[in-house]
Amino acid sequence: MTYEFLSHEWMDAARGIREKYADQATKVTTSIRMNQVITDVPESLHANGELRVYLDTSSGDVVMDLGELETPDLTLTTDYATAKALFVDQDQAAGMQAFMSGKIKVQGDMMKMMAMQTAMP
Repeated sequence: MTYEFLSHEWMDAARGIREKYADQATKVTTSIRMNQVITDVPESLHANGELRVYLDTSSGDVVMDLGELETPDLTLTTDYATAKALFVDQDQAAGMQAFMSGKIKVQGDMMKMMAMQTAMP
């Protein structure tokens, strides 16, 4: 079954997949606490067109959910299409292109964001 990217159902399904394969997952060796502000989201996801999502690897596992971390290392802001290209398609070239063209804005520890590229299993 297909769910709309970043919907509650998509997040639940992603969490279920991570839990199902947790015993096979490689631990993340770099601690990254990142808030993500996703703009231009479909109205079906949020009426004001913006979602907040976080990614936290400080436990050694990848934890991603809707909401915000209180003390993130960095905050990444990008549009919905770019976020989908990065997280669903895992298109690193699209990510680099988006960053270079200003579609990805980073506040905080830029080195943590760069480390994330090699740290994620």
